[in-house]
Amino acid sequence: MKTFPSIKAWARNLKRDSVALYLASRDPRVPWYAKAVAIAVAAYALSPIDLIPDFIPVLGYLDDLILVPLGIWLAISLVPDEVMAECRAKASAILQRPTSRAGMIAIIALWIAGAFALAWAAFTYWPRTAP
Repeated sequence: MKTFPSIKAWARNLKRDSVALYLASRDPRVPWYAKAVAIAVAAYALSPIDLIPDFIPVLGYLDDLILVPLGIWLAISLVPDEVMAECRAKASAILQRPTSRAGMIAIIALWIAGAFALAWAAFTYWPRTAP
């Protein structure tokens, strides 16, 4: 059985490889069929329509847990090794960029302010009927 640190490393590598596949799909040295598989895997992973719906307990997420990593593995195996190595290096550099907590807070504050403004506008300008 895998230990927690090895599962964490596997997940980190999966995230890096996902970014690397995005970069590889834009590289002209990658064959069209590898790009097609990468796009299909990304579309399946991001699609709200699954083979097994997510609301089914356990089984709903099992297809995502198995099919998406298998698709990523297949797409990686179709990309030439030297291109994949370059893309993994670029992906690691991209993922190591510092994240801005202040930026995140500003975006969340803007969303909250927008929601309040929308609620205020709806409350103020929505026609009311007398009972």
